Amino acid sequence: MFKSRKKPGNAVVGLEIDPSHLAAAEVRVNGSLSLTHGAVAELGPGILRDGEVADGVALADELRRLFADNELPTTVRLGVAHQRIVVRTLDVPVVDDPRMLEEVVRLQAPDHIPVPMDEAILDFQPLGTVSTPEGPRTRVVIVAVRRDMIDRLVGAATDAGLTIAGIDLSAFAMVRALRTPGSQDAVLYVNLAGLTNVAVANDTGCLFTRAATGGLDEMLGALMERRGLTSEHARGWIQHVGLETPLDQVEGDAELVAAVRQTLEEGVHTIADAVRNSLIFYRTQASAESVERGVLTGPAVGIPGFAEALSGQLHMPIEPLAVAGPADRTDLGRLTVAAGLAVDDTR
Repeated sequence: MFKSRKKPGNAVVGLEIDPSHLAAAEVRVNGSLSLTHGAVAELGPGILRDGEVADGVALADELRRLFADNELPTTVRLGVAHQRIVVRTLDVPVVDDPRMLEEVVRLQAPDHIPVPMDEAILDFQPLGTVSTPEGPRTRVVIVAVRRDMIDRLVGAATDAGLTIAGIDLSAFAMVRALRTPGSQDAVLYVNLAGLTNVAVANDTGCLFTRAATGGLDEMLGALMERRGLTSEHARGWIQHVGLETPLDQVEGDAELVAAVRQTLEEGVHTIADAVRNSLIFYRTQASAESVERGVLTGPAVGIPGFAEALSGQLHMPIEPLAVAGPADRTDLGRLTVAAGLAVDDTR
């Protein structure tokens, strides 16, 4: 989506810009996707707000530092995630010519996208031919993003000395990184980081996506405020305490351990509500498919018991997953979306 049609001659780095962190990944594709080189850097508060660039100068500085410190190639494919991104599934007459299909989609899009077309960047992804009461139709996913949001993101990356090979939805990249070909059933995907990014996809591609504010950052912020911890210490305590080990068996100050566990339990409820609301909205669509299982990725895969607790709240199996990579890396969950961005949607 929103990608350059020109094939870059050098390696493309997938770059996720999340409100909580930057993640950059180089990958190898040999039947499956695996990480070969990755780098993660924390983002301070106020640089991104709900997924949008709030301080472009600071973001450019952080990007410049990340790429220089880790000697990464500077050609990137950016991921975007924001609750104001509009995604709709549309069935249009079957058209074999890609150019004609694009004309049909752009003609019908204004009736389904609540964004003025002159203020939006529009793209779409065909999902194949489906049977409908009106006969065979081509199903497409339409994505619309406000132009000013993309301009600020691209401006910060360009100011950091990066070359943009393309821009894609982070949700699409998440699905690419984790999807197992050959399964026709729709699967729920959740990337829990600074935002809660939800997608539903089957073997043909992403059928639905929605981003919500909050995420893991909200839990970290609550713990920092309650206990006066730094961001680094709050993150470490959340991973140490988790939701798996009985409280009386967790090492550390008993009051702090109890506060961390309470924060996590409250966080699971909040995240589950956000995911549930997204699923409810998806299921109201005429083209919705049954969703019986899900996967969790992002920094939350490093929190013991989090996926199981979310599974209990949503009443469906939720499996923690991350991109394949070196065994000594403990941050593969954080690099999963970036890894999916390192390849385009034609692989």
